[in-house]
Amino acid sequence: MTEDPRYPIGKYIAQPFSEKQLGEWLIDIKYLPQHLENAILNLDEAQLNTPYRDGGWTVKQLVHHVADSHMNAYIRFKLGLTEESPVTIRPYDENAWAEMNDTKNLPVNLSLTILHALHARWYEILRHLTEADFQRTVYHPANKKEMTLWFVLGMYAWHSRHHTAHVTSLRERMEW
Repeated sequence: MTEDPRYPIGKYIAQPFSEKQLGEWLIDIKYLPQHLENAILNLDEAQLNTPYRDGGWTVKQLVHHVADSHMNAYIRFKLGLTEESPVTIRPYDENAWAEMNDTKNLPVNLSLTILHALHARWYEILRHLTEADFQRTVYHPANKKEMTLWFVLGMYAWHSRHHTAHVTSLRERMEW
């Protein structure tokens, strides 16, 4: 854990391919829905509407963000696996999405349900990929960066732990 509330587990650091690392990241993807659900367990509406840090999203917005982000990641992954490499992926404005009515007004259990189903499907795809599959690439035009699916997998395994830690760190600070 770091002292910077924006990055409670530190920033994402790319890792070289290894079967050991793959196993760890697959666990992150498989269990993110349950870990995030456990992190928000028994929070009331006021707590869900508390920003996880000064200037940050509320816990509710964060949970909905993870669903939005991981839906995009899942689609990007499938495009990377099925289209000519590198496929150009579509960026989106995360902050604008976090301010939309569905993210602010709907209960978090809707996004948790999405995450449980989405991660079951995503995990099923990932666990059958070869090292060569992970070397396929996508191009992110906003970042002007070509990324391997291996890099993307690591980024979303980190993203899973990163946002779960936002909630657990808030709970510790607030003594909830």
